[in-house]
Amino acid sequence: MNLRELIDGGHGIVAPGVFDALTASIATEASFKAVYLSGAAIAYTHLGRPDIGLVSMAEVADRIAMICDRVATPVIVDADTGYGNALNVQRTVRLFEKMGAQGIQLEDQTTPKRCGHLNDKSVIPAGEMVGKIRAAVDARASADTLIIARTDALQMEGIDSALERANLYAEAGADILFVEAPKSGEQLGSIAAALKGVKPLLANMVEGGTTPIHNAAELNALGFQLVIFPGGIVRAMAKTATEYYASLMANGSNAPFADRMFDFNGLNALIGTPDMLALGQTYEDHTDRKGKEEDAA
Repeated sequence: MNLRELIDGGHGIVAPGVFDALTASIATEASFKAVYLSGAAIAYTHLGRPDIGLVSMAEVADRIAMICDRVATPVIVDADTGYGNALNVQRTVRLFEKMGAQGIQLEDQTTPKRCGHLNDKSVIPAGEMVGKIRAAVDARASADTLIIARTDALQMEGIDSALERANLYAEAGADILFVEAPKSGEQLGSIAAALKGVKPLLANMVEGGTTPIHNAAELNALGFQLVIFPGGIVRAMAKTATEYYASLMANGSNAPFADRMFDFNGLNALIGTPDMLALGQTYEDHTDRKGKEEDAA
């Protein structure tokens, strides 16, 4: 089932954050119906740096291609600002769609952008963003590639402006609306009430961020059809890695950490090594083997 079919089905969708083919495959094995390729998660893991506009279009495209080669799960991609003006947006949409993205998220921040839960953001004029959304819609090859319009205006301009922008982006052709960084449960409810029925809505849960954490069922009940947890996997892995390296340094061995990690065979089972080796054998040249068997007979 593709992303549009999932959205049109009317069921709440939880899309966990991923940053590479390994995390995407693990999320798929956990039965998630869609995954979210987070620009922040790529910055954290690929660059070891914060989400402040350092990741390039090409770096994201490479990640999309590797993930979509590994899993068939629909991938929603954080495309930041589209990496430039409306013409850059069109190039981004064409490339990301070609790599396999089924959802492409664009935001109305200025360049360089920053994480939506950091302070001191700024946004481009609403009319400029309307043009970028229209450009994205015109550039996609398939109507099944969904354009997600995110506004970061709430922090600087208030909720009324953010809602006005969301409506303008819907009129420009966006398929899903995303008002970033509500500051309270009341604001989440107000956003859902104001935009419900306009387009499907996305909610973003960032542990320690601006928005109070709600579970997916609570957000679905409010009216958010798509819920993303973009950076959770990196926070979990970073904490585990910090503890792992500290343990190895202190003990000179992984033995004290063994119950918190895969061993060699466990990891190979997770990534499908036995199946891959078996598949490779089906393509080997069996001519010599057949001849030897006939000689032995």
